[in-house]
Amino acid sequence: MTSTTSQQELFRFLEDRFACAQACTECARACALRASLVDPDGTENQELVRRKGIMCAEVCDATCRVLSEQNQVDENSIRVQVEWCRTVCLEAAHVFDRQPGAEDSAAACRACARACTDFLATLN
Repeated sequence: MTSTTSQQELFRFLEDRFACAQACTECARACALRASLVDPDGTENQELVRRKGIMCAEVCDATCRVLSEQNQVDENSIRVQVEWCRTVCLEAAHVFDRQPGAEDSAAACRACARACTDFLATLN
């Protein structure tokens, strides 16, 4: 492997890590907003939307913090956190799909899941 190849891989790793952290931040914001718009005394489906929104916001926020740390977390821990985030985002997106007006939140969740997938590919 040449130093140019190594450097390109490092750049891709950092770019994908940043993109994933940024997508997590956007998703956390969208999910927190979606959860705040739901009536806490609403239907069972509304309660599910609220709970999934809160959970997704918290997981995305935690993932962003993990990705922002400088070499304080080992690669396996990062992988587990990012995989968990991807799963939670996809679950939330499916719930939001059934909620009128939640299209933007579902899209943010899917974008975050894609960014997580892209970043995981750089971890080998």
